[in-house]
Amino acid sequence: MSTVQFFKNSKLLPALRQVVYANIGYLVLAVIIPALMLGACTMTPPSFDEEKWQRAVENQAAAKLFAANYKNGAFYNPWMPMQEKNLGKFLRWRFSRSAGYTDEEKTHLPAVIPDLDQRMQTLTDEDYIAWIGHATFLIRTNGTYWLTDPMFSKRALLPACLTPPALTMDTVARITDPLNVVISHSHYDHLDKASIRALPAHARVYVPLGLKAFVQTLHDGEVRQMDWWEQLDIGNGISLTCLPAQHWSRRIGQDFNTTLWASYLLITPGRSIYYGGDSGYFAGYREIGRRYPGIDYALVPLTAYHPRWFMHYAHMDAAESIQAFQDLGATYYIPTQWGTFRLGDNPAGYPALDLKRTIRDMNLDPAPFLVMDIGEIRTMSGVK
Repeated sequence: MSTVQFFKNSKLLPALRQVVYANIGYLVLAVIIPALMLGACTMTPPSFDEEKWQRAVENQAAAKLFAANYKNGAFYNPWMPMQEKNLGKFLRWRFSRSAGYTDEEKTHLPAVIPDLDQRMQTLTDEDYIAWIGHATFLIRTNGTYWLTDPMFSKRALLPACLTPPALTMDTVARITDPLNVVISHSHYDHLDKASIRALPAHARVYVPLGLKAFVQTLHDGEVRQMDWWEQLDIGNGISLTCLPAQHWSRRIGQDFNTTLWASYLLITPGRSIYYGGDSGYFAGYREIGRRYPGIDYALVPLTAYHPRWFMHYAHMDAAESIQAFQDLGATYYIPTQWGTFRLGDNPAGYPALDLKRTIRDMNLDPAPFLVMDIGEIRTMSGVK
C-alpha cells in the first residue's frame, strides 16, 4: 500500500485537516507578521479627524442611553454601536509608526508611597479614597469599604505591571469590615482572576450583566449582576447605581461583547462617588450629571488613547476626560488607569503629564484635579 493510499484509507487525513483548519490563522500570521515587521518602519497610520469625531459625539441621542443594550446575542452601545476591531485593524495599529515622545514622557510614572496598610490603620474615623494602582481604588465611607476593579497581579494577561500595587492581595483578604467590590467589565486589567480569588468570603461583588457566572467560579461570596440604570439599596442609606459606559468586552473563551461593561455611582448619606470604569467620551456623561447632580468625586478613566484613530471610541484623551468631568458636574476629578500598564502607543505615565498640560492650556483652576500617587490617601472629611 502506498503512502497516499494509507492516508486515504485511514482516519488520519480528516484529523490532519482539522489540525490545519484550526491553525490556519496562525499559519497565515506566521507569513504576514514578518512581512509587516519589515514594512513597519514605513507604514503610515491612518489619519484621524478630531472635529468629525466631536460632531458625531454631539449628535448622540440621549434617549438612546436608555434603549435596550442587547441584541443578536451580544451587548452594544445603542447611542453609537461600535464596529468590531478586526485582525487587520489590530495589525495595522501594531505595525504602524507611533508618535514620538520625550524622555520625560517615556519615563514618567507615579510615585509609590509605601506602607499604605499601616497608614490606613491610623485613620480610624476618616473616610478616604486610596489609589492602589491602575483602576484599583480602595474607598472607605460610612464604615464600609469599596474596592474598584481589583488588580494585584504582575501582568494583565500580557502587559507587565510597571508600578507595584500599594496593597497586596493578602492585605485585602484580611479586611474584616464590610467589603464591596465593583467590576466594570471583563478586560484583563479590570477583571483579574487571581485578585478575585483572593477576596475574603464576606466580600460582595457587583458586576455588569453576563459576568455573574464567571465571577462565581472565582469567588464563593455573594455576586450580584446589574444592568445600566439599575439601583441597589446597600443598606444604611447607601445605594449603588450601575450606569452606562462606552466600551466593549472580550476575553479568551468569551466572544465579543457577550458581557456588559459599566460605570457606577456610589451614593452615601455624606457624599457621592462616581467610578467611570473604562470608557470613551459619550453623551452619557451629560445625562448622568443631569440625573445625579452634586457628585463629589469623579474617578474618570485616562489611559491608552494613542493612536487616536484606533483608540478614540473606547478611551478618552485628556481633553475629553476633562469634558467628561465637567459634564458630570463633579467637585473633584481623579484620573484612573494611568501609570501602571502600557496598553497603547503612549507610555504609561504620559496621560498625567498630558492632563496637566491640557489643564494649563485651557486656563482651568488645577485645584479640583487630584492627580494621585500610588499609595496616596485622600481624606473626604471636608466634602459633605
